[in-house]
Amino acid sequence: MVCNRNCGLLTGAIIGAVLAIFGGILIPVGDNIISKAIKKETVIANGTIAFENWLVPGSTVYRQFWIFHVQNPSEVLDNGTAPKLEQRGPYTYRVRYLPKENITENPDGTISYMLPNVARFEPDMSVGTENDTVTCLNLAVVAAPALYTNNFIQLLLNTWIKASKSSMLQNRTVKEILWGYKDPFLNKVPFPLDPVLGVFYPYNGTSDGIYRVFTGKDDISKTAIIETYKNKRNLSYWEGHCDLVNGTDGASFPPFVKKDQVLRFFSSDICRSIYGVFHSKQNVKGIPLYRFTVPREAFASPTEVADNYCFCTEQVISKNCTLAGVLDISACKAGRPVYISLPHFLHASDEILHAVEGLNPNEEEHDTFLDIDPITGFTLRFAKRLQVNLLVKPAPKIEALSKVKQPYIFPLLWLNESAVIGDEKAEMFRGRVTNRIQMLSILQIALIIAGSVLFLSFMVSYFICRSKKLK
Repeated sequence: MVCNRNCGLLTGAIIGAVLAIFGGILIPVGDNIISKAIKKETVIANGTIAFENWLVPGSTVYRQFWIFHVQNPSEVLDNGTAPKLEQRGPYTYRVRYLPKENITENPDGTISYMLPNVARFEPDMSVGTENDTVTCLNLAVVAAPALYTNNFIQLLLNTWIKASKSSMLQNRTVKEILWGYKDPFLNKVPFPLDPVLGVFYPYNGTSDGIYRVFTGKDDISKTAIIETYKNKRNLSYWEGHCDLVNGTDGASFPPFVKKDQVLRFFSSDICRSIYGVFHSKQNVKGIPLYRFTVPREAFASPTEVADNYCFCTEQVISKNCTLAGVLDISACKAGRPVYISLPHFLHASDEILHAVEGLNPNEEEHDTFLDIDPITGFTLRFAKRLQVNLLVKPAPKIEALSKVKQPYIFPLLWLNESAVIGDEKAEMFRGRVTNRIQMLSILQIALIIAGSVLFLSFMVSYFICRSKKLK
């Protein structure tokens, strides 16, 4: 009787130990199963989750615009006073809803494609209509002296500017500012040039690319990384490492993302590659994510971050490369004096911020972030925020700019391009990725705990019985 009971207790303890060991063994086995499954689904190939998400964005992408309205135009024009700005918006457009075009699978483990540019106005998500009028900078007049530095040419330009009754500021509709209008000054110029001008002209009906990215089939660690952009590895805008096309397009990254990684991605909007660093853990629709943000250091001056030396292309506005927060992309914009920054000059030097009035930078509204599933590397929520500015500087030969006292950077607008995974896609993602991983992890833990509890319980009972027998 005692023997049978002791044997039973020992058997139970052994079973518990086996369960605990089995649970422990399942950890590397389970991790291997997960790894294989994820690698299979994250390759950009027809039939995978990655391909579905890659071909057409898995969620609706919106681009919101806030236009800067000049509240004191007379003082700016007559006295060269600093402009007082008021943001008006958002004016919202749906973008990136068409599938990629000209998709070509290449024999070297890459796939090529074009991104169609399209924007559809969403009145229900906007503060007004596209016909709302704002007082803003005159793009053609302000850019003219940067494009034509010769004094004689500037005198000719001045004649055409005056003949067209143009000035440093103008009244334009939101639609005109964004997508284009026939400029009266350019229309007077007796040279063969396109008189249509807009911050994003031309856009609708155009394409971005060609992009050539790794599919991950041959090397999963290269999934979605850009091999070439417009058939080149570099951009021809910058010097040194700044000119390289690095990382992905931001829509996804290679799987198994770690917190200590630096995630690099290329944005044609800002004509450079940039990077994100881990910020915090997030949860979107039951899916645990890692948030990566573009850090302040990405826009720091070379005096603070030496690696940024090749993004400083001029000495005057940057005060010998000591000012931070703006990027001169004129080389990318056919010589037009376009500067990119974060909205409201977030992280910019005070000298840049205070050259105009009415801006209020804050990280919550103006930071750029990507919320990434660390297992698959998919970006399931993001907000890309940037501001478009023009350099305004004195031009004595051009009467419309003669009141400008010193060069400064004038904000035109800022935008927030954002998206979050839709409910249907989130349910599919949870079913095929998140829930499977969680169930396997729970099974592993449950077996270890159950086995350990059984082992300890039976062993304790066994020793109690042994002690009673000895007495």
